[in-house]
Amino acid sequence: MAEGLVVANDGEEYHGKLTCFVILACMMAAMGGVIFGYDIGISGGVTSMEPFLKKFFHDVYIKMKEDKEISNYCKFDSELLTSFTSSLYVAGLFATFVASSVTRAYGRKASILLGGANFLAGAALGGAASNIYMLIFGRVLLGVGVGFANQAVPLYLSEMAPSKYRGGFNNSFQLSVGIGVLIANLINYGTEKVKGGWGWRVSLAMAAAPASILTLGALFLPDTPNSLIQRTDDHEKVKRLLQRVRGTDDVQAELDDIILASEISKTIKHPFKNILQRKYRPQLVMSVAIPFFQQVTGINVIAFYAPILFRTIGLGVSASLLSAVVTGAVGIVTTGLSMLIVDKVGRRGLLIFGGIQMFVTQMIVGGLMGAKLGDHGGLSKGWAFVILVLICTYVAGFGLSWGPLGWLIPSEIFPLEIRSAGQSISVSVNFLFTFLVGQTFLAMLCHFKFGIFFFFGVWVAIMTAFVYFFLPETKNLPIEKMDRVWREHWFWKRIVGENNEVIKEEEG
Repeated sequence: MAEGLVVANDGEEYHGKLTCFVILACMMAAMGGVIFGYDIGISGGVTSMEPFLKKFFHDVYIKMKEDKEISNYCKFDSELLTSFTSSLYVAGLFATFVASSVTRAYGRKASILLGGANFLAGAALGGAASNIYMLIFGRVLLGVGVGFANQAVPLYLSEMAPSKYRGGFNNSFQLSVGIGVLIANLINYGTEKVKGGWGWRVSLAMAAAPASILTLGALFLPDTPNSLIQRTDDHEKVKRLLQRVRGTDDVQAELDDIILASEISKTIKHPFKNILQRKYRPQLVMSVAIPFFQQVTGINVIAFYAPILFRTIGLGVSASLLSAVVTGAVGIVTTGLSMLIVDKVGRRGLLIFGGIQMFVTQMIVGGLMGAKLGDHGGLSKGWAFVILVLICTYVAGFGLSWGPLGWLIPSEIFPLEIRSAGQSISVSVNFLFTFLVGQTFLAMLCHFKFGIFFFFGVWVAIMTAFVYFFLPETKNLPIEKMDRVWREHWFWKRIVGENNEVIKEEEG
């Protein structure tokens, strides 16, 4: 096992190993990411299948098959179709606030278990849907599951992992999301070929497979020491769990920091009110800005609608679904690479490099589609391949940077007393803008046409500048010592600097 030695802020050291116990627990928890990714990927695939469109979205089917006058960019413009995709995120938005209270009062494990149960119900209803109401209600239940899982899983991973490996472990959530998207794309590619037109039912119902693993696994998951200490005064019990998690008896320094954080946490009765205090201003800004920026990279345009986007440029159903598989595979490989290097290179470097890569490719894709794709007809196979390569390059940039780090950074920057509230704000902002982008993209594609890529490209330029100027580096810093980075940052110290003397006295 790899030995980990982390220097804490006050000179003490955290000792411990990267144990099999931690690895297995985090792998099980990250299954929530697989389901989230599956739900993202599956909707884009089934909404490009003609039997599915004919049954539930007949007006889109007619436009696609019979309307020869409509623009390439407008064939899939339907409010009902986007409501199917984005209803998951509206449900997740509201569920995450309930999940915050559950996570704080009953632990991370309870929220993961509730998320898994809702995933199972939603998958069953979607696979058996006979009308649009069943279809969308099943999607809503999946959204409730996503709200609970996305609230609890990133916190679980950040708290369970040793500080030295926290970035890599937390990035496993985005890796799991990518695996879920790829599995969904592969299943869609296979079920599209099912004769009889019922393959979409298999695609929707198969979400039950990872949901079952998550739900059953959650029954055996231990809660995190940070979460357990909020609900018990038995410090020996927490110490035994921490010794088991870290694989060593020498955990007193880390335990002392967790106990101190817990004592501060228990004085906070209204975390959503307290997070508005000046001393938490940097964390509040990041909890809104990071998930907002993650969504306006435009990545969910690719994740939701990749098959539709590839059909727009003239590929057939099967080729479109296969192209979505390719982009999904690229995302997994680059997210895996990010896991390996994030705790060495750091968060800022990856975000800036990935941002530049995404900006350049979006500008080129927008320019090529503007020059080569009109309102009617399609691209030649050669140009369609070039677009596919460029989109893969864009996905690679996202997989290295904003994909995994958009979940990692918010989950590691909050002090324990506002951690559940902060994570709820982060997840809800993520869902809100995922919903808005998902709900408006097909209409924006119809009206902006190729300019949609320039629109998201400008946002990527803005977020890259924001990271350069305002985001401090957080690699390798113990999670209960994270307040240090804001007090030392050129900008944020002006806002939280008034607390310096108090903090130094407490540490002394």
